[in-house]
Amino acid sequence: MKEGIIIKGISGFYYVKENENIYECKARGILRKKKITPLVGDKVVFEVLDESEKKGIIDEIKPRISELIRPPIANIEKVMITFSIKEPNANLSLVDRFIVFAEKENLNVVLVMTKVDLADEEYVNEIKSEYENIGYKVIPVSSETGENIDMVVEELKNSTSVFAGQSGVGKSSILNAIDPDFNLKTAEISQKLGRGKHTTRHAELFEVSKNAIVADTPGFSSFDVSGIEIEELKEYFIEFNNYDECRFGKKCIHRNEPECAVKQAVEDNHISKRRYDSYINIMNEINNSNSKFRRNI
Repeated sequence: MKEGIIIKGISGFYYVKENENIYECKARGILRKKKITPLVGDKVVFEVLDESEKKGIIDEIKPRISELIRPPIANIEKVMITFSIKEPNANLSLVDRFIVFAEKENLNVVLVMTKVDLADEEYVNEIKSEYENIGYKVIPVSSETGENIDMVVEELKNSTSVFAGQSGVGKSSILNAIDPDFNLKTAEISQKLGRGKHTTRHAELFEVSKNAIVADTPGFSSFDVSGIEIEELKEYFIEFNNYDECRFGKKCIHRNEPECAVKQAVEDNHISKRRYDSYINIMNEINNSNSKFRRNI
């Protein structure tokens, strides 16, 4: 038996890296019976079936330290949430949703703001300040000019990270800027739809340096928030943690309750109203999703 890490998965085939070797593996039937689906990033135990052809079969998936549903990837320590300022325009609502999922998994969050060479500096700084005031690191980058690519490389050191974000925001372009040998496909933005085409079809791990592994992932345009409870959502908007003097204490969900410290902080401009509106929108989606579920049972 050998041990390795899944670096890519396509149509039921999993490519497992063991030292300098890469084996094409299938998952053993017992895993399917247990409804365990291997994910990119999984550390696995596998049996070599043909050494010359580098074929094998996965027998065991080791316990995961983290698991993201979208993108489906395991054992990530840091999420590089990537969004563009232009082409497509910044979708901060989607950024907020991804932050929620990253916080839920207790992952380190870094925001990578791309295509800053196309945008007004004042607008870039406005968005940067909003998230930095919360406590998130924001790196404005341009793959065209190379601006701050070195800061991204520094952030990737000593961790297993994932670039995740909307289609067309430049995730693959950043990786190509870091190392042209990756030679990842990129695409122009659809002028009609205002969003990128899906050039990355699957999640894949890349070794930036000896102690830096990063994943490129397919883009997405929405999030299913049904797996989150309304009562826990406030925990993932970390700026709310500074305001715990609500009349109803920990039971307060900061929506309709009187004497709510969070709502007061929004009125006093201590919490971003845009972020608070994003929180309420996600809460409403969860509530609607739960209502549909209850009607179907």
